[in-house]
Amino acid sequence: MPLWVMEAWDAELGYTPADLESRPPGGPARRSPEVMGGNPLWAVYMVSPDGAAGVHIFPHATFEWRSAEHGIDPDDIDSLIDVILHESFIPQPGDPLTAHDPLTVQFAADTHGWPTPWTPGVPDEDRRQACLERIRWVRERIGAIEPAARTDRQGALEFVGSARTAPAHPLDPIREQTRLDPIRVAGKRAYLDWRRAALAGPVAPSFDLKPPNAFIGMKPGS
Repeated sequence: MPLWVMEAWDAELGYTPADLESRPPGGPARRSPEVMGGNPLWAVYMVSPDGAAGVHIFPHATFEWRSAEHGIDPDDIDSLIDVILHESFIPQPGDPLTAHDPLTVQFAADTHGWPTPWTPGVPDEDRRQACLERIRWVRERIGAIEPAARTDRQGALEFVGSARTAPAHPLDPIREQTRLDPIRVAGKRAYLDWRRAALAGPVAPSFDLKPPNAFIGMKPGS
C-alpha cells in the first residue's frame, strides 16, 4: 500500500493569458498564437489524507511532451494522465534527504540503469516500459491518486450551488476532451531525437535528424 493517497475530486480546463491588442481593425493579429497565449491549462482538484485541499495545474502541452519523451502512444490518454499525476511522487536523485529514507533508497536501487528520456540508443518500447514501471513503483509504495466517491463529489457540487452533475470519474473532463495533435508530438520527438543523438557523440544533420529551425532539403547524403 502507498504511504500517501490523494483523492481527486474534479478536473477543469482553463487557459493562459491571451494578448490580442496587436490585432489591427478588421485584420489578423500580428503576433503568433504562441506569443498571444490562450494555451490550454488543466487543473486537477485534490484532497490530501489530512484533509488539505490543493490543485495540480499543468499545461495541455505536458501530454505532448510525455508522449514524446517516453514513447507513449498519443492516443493512450489514460497512461499519460497516470504519468503526469504520479510523476511528482518519484524521488529526486538530488534530494539530500534521499539517502536517509529507506523507501527512496530502495527505489534508486530498483530502478538503477533504467533508461530515461535522455538515454540515447534505447528502443521506444524499452523507454515506455521504464516510465510506466517507475510510475507503478511509486503508485504502489509511495503515493497514489484515487478518485473520491461520486456521492461525495456530487454533494460538494450541491453544497456550493453548482448545477453540474459529478462525472463517473473526476478525471473524465480530461479524458473526454483531450486529443493530441500527432504533428506537435512529432516535433517534440524530433527535438528529443536530436538531443539524444548529440549526447552520444557528434551528429551530422540529415533530413530525419536535425537541430531546431533546420531544414535540410534535398542535399547529398541527407
